[in-house]
Amino acid sequence: MDKFSQVGNQEIAAIEELYSAYLIDPESVDASWKNFFAGFEFARKNFADTKNSVHDDKIDKEFAILNLIHGYRQRGHLFTKTNPVRSRRKYLPTLDIENFGLQKSDLDIVFQAGNNIGIGPAPLKAIIEHLEATYCQSIGVEYVFMRHPELIDWLKVKMESTRNSQIFTPEQKNHIYYNLKLAVGFESFIHKKFVGQKRFSLEGGEALIPALDAVIEHGAELGISEFVIGMAHRGRLNVLTNILEKPYENIFKEFVGTEYEQDLSLGDVKYHLGYENEVETDHGKKVRLSLMPNPSHLETVGALVQGMVRSRIDTHYDNDFNKVAPIVIHGDAAIATQGIVYEIIQMSQLPGYKTGGTIHLVINNQVGFTTNYLEARSSTYCTDVAKVTRSPVFHVNGDDVEAIIFTVKLAMEFRQKFHADVFIDILCYRKYGHNEGDEPRFTQPLLYKAIEKHPNPRDIYADKLAVQGVLSRAETSKLNHEFDLFLEEKHKESEKIDKVIVRRFLNGKYTEYANPSKANLILPVKTGVKKSELLRIAQRINALPADKKFFKKIDRIVEDRRMMILDNHMDWAMAELLAYGTLLEEGYQVRLSGQDSERGTFAHRHASFVVEDTDEKYFPLKNISGKQAQFNVFNSLLSEYGVLGFEYGYSLATPKGLTVWEAQFGDFTNVAQVIFDQYISSAYEKWGMMNGLVLYLPHGYEGQGPEHSSARIERFLNLTADNNIQVVVPTSPANMFHLLRRQMHWNVRIPLVIFTPKSLLRHPMVTSSVDELAEGHYQEIIEDAVAKPSKIRKLIFTYGKLYYDLHKRQVEEGISDVAVVRIEQLFPLPVDIIKSIIAKYPNLERIIWAQDEPSNMGAWQHIQRFLPDVPFELISRPASASPAVGLMFQHNLRLKTILDSAFNEKILA
Repeated sequence: MDKFSQVGNQEIAAIEELYSAYLIDPESVDASWKNFFAGFEFARKNFADTKNSVHDDKIDKEFAILNLIHGYRQRGHLFTKTNPVRSRRKYLPTLDIENFGLQKSDLDIVFQAGNNIGIGPAPLKAIIEHLEATYCQSIGVEYVFMRHPELIDWLKVKMESTRNSQIFTPEQKNHIYYNLKLAVGFESFIHKKFVGQKRFSLEGGEALIPALDAVIEHGAELGISEFVIGMAHRGRLNVLTNILEKPYENIFKEFVGTEYEQDLSLGDVKYHLGYENEVETDHGKKVRLSLMPNPSHLETVGALVQGMVRSRIDTHYDNDFNKVAPIVIHGDAAIATQGIVYEIIQMSQLPGYKTGGTIHLVINNQVGFTTNYLEARSSTYCTDVAKVTRSPVFHVNGDDVEAIIFTVKLAMEFRQKFHADVFIDILCYRKYGHNEGDEPRFTQPLLYKAIEKHPNPRDIYADKLAVQGVLSRAETSKLNHEFDLFLEEKHKESEKIDKVIVRRFLNGKYTEYANPSKANLILPVKTGVKKSELLRIAQRINALPADKKFFKKIDRIVEDRRMMILDNHMDWAMAELLAYGTLLEEGYQVRLSGQDSERGTFAHRHASFVVEDTDEKYFPLKNISGKQAQFNVFNSLLSEYGVLGFEYGYSLATPKGLTVWEAQFGDFTNVAQVIFDQYISSAYEKWGMMNGLVLYLPHGYEGQGPEHSSARIERFLNLTADNNIQVVVPTSPANMFHLLRRQMHWNVRIPLVIFTPKSLLRHPMVTSSVDELAEGHYQEIIEDAVAKPSKIRKLIFTYGKLYYDLHKRQVEEGISDVAVVRIEQLFPLPVDIIKSIIAKYPNLERIIWAQDEPSNMGAWQHIQRFLPDVPFELISRPASASPAVGLMFQHNLRLKTILDSAFNEKILA
């Protein structure tokens, strides 16, 4: 190491650069340098008094300053001035120079370490001043943990070369003030006009409006054509009017309206509604903005935003991630604790779900409802979930609007360059309680004593502009007054509006589709496909490329499928794949995702084949013809809530595509219950929002225990009303084929909930002919083929797997006076058809409803609701809290009881 005994300034600077890289990631430097720096640190810690040719005082100080620089980069965010209404918590050790082996006597000494932050050789006090300005003022940043040197260096240069600030022109400052005037003025006006009404005010966090304006303006300059926004209720009305340009008068009417202009059955509160609009930036660029409707279930909408953005990337922007971006606005309490946030963030870099990076803006009120932030999380920051994907995090003072705008512009540049998420934590406050009628001083007396005296961001900025000579106090007061008069005029206009106007979300994409009325749902839909076309597509699906080698069992699967076609009978998987293939050839894109969807949970589908001894996959459905639409199947991350929300958003933006979410087992769908309750079942009634999403929920009682038997049919049926969803239990491959094709070919778009089979996937009776696919159609009910109805004394209605158990017993015992009818569609329930079937049998003695589920589950209560006049007798498993037994013996015993009861004269106990 003698070669380091005498080095000049240039050499020291080079060593410092290497050492800085070593501090960030030891693996990023050459092994010899890594060993040297490790030895140096050991020597400095253990032999501080030793002086030799390498470890002289000058070099020691240089390295100490490098450690100081690294300390600011790594921990400077802990010592910022980012909280507008509270003192920051104290963290140790501090960044005092004594903690780095430096003394006050070093402050005036010039060090080469200044090169490391871009200011050249400089006195220590100048280096510290630069670091304080960059890392410890209104912006704190966490980024050193990111591990990727390229990303870290990019941010480091951007921030240290500008001191994390921007010099704004007077024109730009006027524009900033304009947006603050809108944000503060709007809230103040509503507060005095609609006293005591809930609006979930943005007051205290009004800087969000200029922040969003800057994201959109700068994003447009960087090539963005569209933003999709998700946010909760706080500040939503302000964003709707001042960012998406929803007419003020329409929002004012929503405070006092009594009925809707459109045919919305129930509607929703004003701070849940969505909106879309094309706005023009200051530079004349057109940008499409969509604010998605959302429920009060915090963070749920974030998953839908990602899905909608990915759909736009796939279908509208030719897979260009630089054209559309998601913005998700969080609350501090929600982002820190709602599990769906973690699920969504884990999606962000996965091939089937990535959207090119999300701008996360946090309205950090420092309180959740009434809970202090110290009681609301264990992590240091509410944004610590960002570290899961090593995303940069900025913490910004909500009173420093210029710092916020600098940060969001930097974030937008980072997103466009690296296609990764960025988090911006805007530390602000909530002027009132959780809503305007809530008294916050019950639980936060000290905080709200400070907030009560605190000026709003508009007035703070007005004072700053007055000092700078940009706008006088008289000028800003005049601007505020003029805007107030403008709002008064809009309020007068609102009084002339007869009914509340709610624009349907994405209505332009759904103009060709009819409302889901009974008349529209019973219209016949042609779903058959020419036999020659089916055979052609089957031949393509059942072909493997000759230049690729596959596992022998794959060859056997493909050969078996070829034989099915030749023998004119096909199983469930073949009919399902043909449904996709025919739709693809007709121009309908198909997307299927779930935890094991490529193979299928039960190894039936095999939509992809892995090339032997590689990770390469071959997808037959991507290789049907040159004219086909796009096909994608993805094995999802182990998530229900997040992935289902994503697919709902994807389907929403893709009405001309078949979008399918598949549960691993139907039992696990209740993890995503919020999506079912707040969106799938009710979005049309609340927001007029159509969606054709398809759900595959494996369901069937086969002795596999309480968590692998029931997809909770009863819960979905409990959500049904006004033709809001379809609930079906198909039992034949042909019916599944026609059902999927009907979903695309009829002129409505409502969610389709399919309770899919498990053991029936390979049941010898569950096959269909090619002719049934070519000539048939979807059957809501499949009748028993009985020659003489007059001989039938007992009529059994059932659904799903139980039909085959009943049929088997009936054949084995030669029972001819019983007819078994399959209800394939539970909702909309074909009541008239059921009644007409019953009328065919003149000598009935008993009408039975048979189901595999316990009597308090399944479809029984649903049937009673829609057919109260039919004297059904129930045959089922006994009522229970758990859906199924754990022992196979008990399962078989209960199934035997059902079958015995169905075919005996009396129902067994």
